Amino acid sequence: MLSNLDIARPFVRSTIEILSLMAGINASAGTPYVKKGVVAEGDVSAIVGVTGDRTGSIAVSFTKPCAVALVKGMLGEDIQDALQDIQDAVGEMTNMVSGQARAGLRELGLTLSGSTPTIIIGDGHTIRHVSRSPVIAIPFTTPDGGFTVEFCFEEPADG
Repeated sequence: MLSNLDIARPFVRSTIEILSLMAGINASAGTPYVKKGVVAEGDVSAIVGVTGDRTGSIAVSFTKPCAVALVKGMLGEDIQDALQDIQDAVGEMTNMVSGQARAGLRELGLTLSGSTPTIIIGDGHTIRHVSRSPVIAIPFTTPDGGFTVEFCFEEPADG
């Protein structure tokens, strides 16, 4: 049976690799924790539903300064349509992090398929995961602000 720490490792690895490769952003992971409440840690979030060996969701929530740096890093230029560019960048980054983390989980024997990301924007917005299991949050820091990766998966019925 995989622990939440086992599951967190592929998320940390994929997040650091993808941000560096796709946006030139150096991110450092903090200590994973059980999130209390539903208020997002950032200003712009994307959530991906997952099915397969377990059901649940994966979310990435960026602070506004970090989301702007993400867009600039991915596009290599200044933002043209700020809102649309931020939505696209956060959605794409979440999709890539989710996909690569799920590939890492597959190597551990956990096969999951993901949906298209849904974007949520606004101060104090909420993220409601589809599972009733604890939400595990992994905080990251960058030179341009922070972001959080969250996952929440139902335990298999016959453990």
